[in-house]
Amino acid sequence: MPRNNYVLIVFDSCRYDAFQRARPKTIRKLGTVQKRWAYASWTGPSHFNLLTGLMPHTSPKGVFASDYYQLDFLKYNERLGAKGIEFKRFVPRLYLPVFLRSLGYRTHAMVSLPVLNPLTVLNSGFDTYKLMDRHNDMRAMIEEMDFEDDQPFFYLLNVGETHYPYALPDEPPDQWPKVSGVHGVFRHLDEHIVGGKLKRSRTKVFDNAKLAELKSRQIAAVRYLDGVVEDLFDRLPANTYVTITSDHGELFGEDGYFGHGPIQHEKVLEVPFVEGKLR
Repeated sequence: MPRNNYVLIVFDSCRYDAFQRARPKTIRKLGTVQKRWAYASWTGPSHFNLLTGLMPHTSPKGVFASDYYQLDFLKYNERLGAKGIEFKRFVPRLYLPVFLRSLGYRTHAMVSLPVLNPLTVLNSGFDTYKLMDRHNDMRAMIEEMDFEDDQPFFYLLNVGETHYPYALPDEPPDQWPKVSGVHGVFRHLDEHIVGGKLKRSRTKVFDNAKLAELKSRQIAAVRYLDGVVEDLFDRLPANTYVTITSDHGELFGEDGYFGHGPIQHEKVLEVPFVEGKLR
């Protein structure tokens, strides 16, 4: 039977250099922060990939993908405090929550972004799966976590403070930055299509000063979250392994890009990665 609980924390949209500029102290207690690469440039497919059990990759040269995947799955022996875990144990479902339930884990997810809501295909193999009432309140997640069960537990926490508009829980919504075409994007998608073509009459160019402000807000969000993680670490049982990473990065005007998604740029794929066992 595995000995470790496992918590996977995803700082949504957090790019590697923003994370490093925040200089988090508590998070670094887990180990050395690595620069890794996300498999996808937006939230949905990236979380699906994470839940297959594959973490952001190191982009190694001279290595076959199959060999790299094999090593990535073997890492679960350390994460779970187990022996004999390898890729073939994950098939045919190839889905981490399903695999963990087969080992006797209670599996839970709390997500901040509506694109990950419980009606999506991601909600498979979880005992509980909740879209939080607020998109930017990791501390509320911690308050709902249950560590009293006799069974080992797995938690996926999708954290939204690092996602646009990079707002902290105590910041009034009327003070959040507004970028045209980002807020309510799914509600207004059809309004920008005319005759099967993209209407290009949106407010054009992003203001450089505002983009710099947005990047600073993401850095500030990581600093804030470092304190929230400290609270989490104080509450977690000693036999808990924690992975903290991001699903993808973010563009703040570099080479004419903003945001993430349909963008092929290194800054939208560079993510922080750190993991280790508490105490």
